[in-house]
Amino acid sequence: MKAIRERAEALAAAAKESRAAAAAKAAGGPPRGAPAQVRIIGGQWKRSMLPVAHKPGLRPTPDRVRETLFNWLGNELDGWRVVDAYAGSGALGFEAASRGAAAVLLLEQDAGLVRSLGESKTRLKAEAIRVQRTDALSWLKSAPMASFELVLLDPPFDSELALPSLEAAAKLVVPGGFVYLETATELKEPPSGLQLHRHMKAGTVHAHLLHAVTPAQPA
Repeated sequence: MKAIRERAEALAAAAKESRAAAAAKAAGGPPRGAPAQVRIIGGQWKRSMLPVAHKPGLRPTPDRVRETLFNWLGNELDGWRVVDAYAGSGALGFEAASRGAAAVLLLEQDAGLVRSLGESKTRLKAEAIRVQRTDALSWLKSAPMASFELVLLDPPFDSELALPSLEAAAKLVVPGGFVYLETATELKEPPSGLQLHRHMKAGTVHAHLLHAVTPAQPA
């Protein structure tokens, strides 16, 4: 009888864990047991770890995807101005700063994540990083035109922020600059001013790198 009871308790615990994982997945957040840290892949802070909070919708860009993205960009971003909207763990923005970007602005609305980003900035002595608590889409819509070489967009997959953010970002990059967009579905048609430069699919992630088209000069 004891063995039967223990078996029943084990099955109940497993079922509870499975329900929790499914609920977290549906909410866009990591299941229990997901890594609580993400590593910086290259540059001066290579192998440094960033904390990942277990919050709904927080889904750091996978190592493989980040490595591919920065290979596409040429690895070294010396002198670049970068904004990481929907910063979350800061994995994309810190990666850019690690690889030489001169100024990296991390936009995040969640107070706890803003605090964590600030702590990571202090720990790494990341002078190029600035953290701002704000609504990313509103900020993107009101920012000065042609003020960044790279805009990083990784909004929550369960939101409808991707396309309006991409449209706003198209106005912020300098001619020849780049916008990175991470979504659950493939982008069908880039907005005016951008053209698709690279695309990859890794698991549930579609990674797009878009190039800002230089405006045609009048004849």
